[in-house]
Amino acid sequence: MATPKTSYGDNTVLEPQQAQVKPPPLYKVLLLNDDFTPMDFVVVVLQQFFNMNLEQATVVMLKVHREGKGICGVFPRDVAATKVEQVTAFARRHQHPLACVMEEN
Repeated sequence: MATPKTSYGDNTVLEPQQAQVKPPPLYKVLLLNDDFTPMDFVVVVLQQFFNMNLEQATVVMLKVHREGKGICGVFPRDVAATKVEQVTAFARRHQHPLACVMEEN
């Protein structure tokens, strides 16, 4: 059985190279506080769109309420953008002005 060639007539030897792939940049998805969206609605959003349990969702909701914003998660750009669109559409369908934004991590 023949062995694969790794050299050519001019004595050049090919060496395998490791591809250097950087992970994609990540983005934080944030909820912003307002004076109109009920706290229980924010908890539902966090549970439904960010897979948080009741305790996690309550902690984030209180952070939004007290500090003006809270991190819902960190995702690649496309996933973060989709989450922002889904949350915004859901809030508008329920007639709440809840703001959901993303920013680079």
